[in-house]
Amino acid sequence: MKKLIIITILLMACGFFSIDFAFAGVIEDRSITQGLRIRQGILSGELTAREVKILKNEQRHIRRIKKVSRFGGKLTYRESRYIEKIQNRASRHIFRLKHNDARRYRRYISSHRHRYQ
Repeated sequence: MKKLIIITILLMACGFFSIDFAFAGVIEDRSITQGLRIRQGILSGELTAREVKILKNEQRHIRRIKKVSRFGGKLTYRESRYIEKIQNRASRHIFRLKHNDARRYRRYISSHRHRYQ
């Protein structure tokens, strides 16, 4: 009976650790995806120089929050939910800025094309 209880507790602990790693992977994947979406917007001319600056500052803010959240060595559920919330907001901002009717600066795109390829 004792063995069964110990095995159950160990399996539950392993499950909690795997959930934590799963959240960390999803958060990192989203950051990469959002960066690629911004880069694609630059290359296609959908984003202006000002819009790029706004989005890059937002991504920098998200990276800082993730870095501070991991100081304890483990990302808590509350921290991962907060990071997910601000990444959702950043995703909406990327979509809105890429699909607005702002004037595009072709000169900016052509002079910075080599940075993003």
